[in-house]
Amino acid sequence: MRTVIYPGSFNPITNGHTDLVRRALRLFDHVVVAIGTSAQKDPKVDLADRVALCEEVLTEYGDRVTVDGFNTLLVDYARSKGTRFILRGLRNMMDFDYEFQMAEMNQSLDPDIEYVFLPTSTETSFISSSLVREIANLGGDISKFVHPAVVKAYHRP
Repeated sequence: MRTVIYPGSFNPITNGHTDLVRRALRLFDHVVVAIGTSAQKDPKVDLADRVALCEEVLTEYGDRVTVDGFNTLLVDYARSKGTRFILRGLRNMMDFDYEFQMAEMNQSLDPDIEYVFLPTSTETSFISSSLVREIANLGGDISKFVHPAVVKAYHRP
């Protein structure tokens, strides 16, 4: 079984993330959505809550997708899951520059790691979690950009 790790903060999971999972399932038997902790991103939503929300959003994919939290080096996490494949989405050239640097760094830590880069679909290329959070925090409608479960989670009193 071929497994790919799809790491990120998923704060929140967007339609762009979901689209990448769906497309990755054409290439791999199993996708692990790996929600990392990051000192730079300082997520306001607890890791356990992000895991639960991602599980709810991705439930339609059954056991072909699992969601997990991690706080180790990505290469160590990939090894622990028995895979060497890491999936990343690319929206633009800025994403490419950042992701290419991360790929080179991780490959220097573990030369067996292979990155799979997928360009985002035209319909989701402009969506980012940070923009969704900003729109939600200002009372805007995020329903075009995220699953209904995310809308509900962000509009709790």
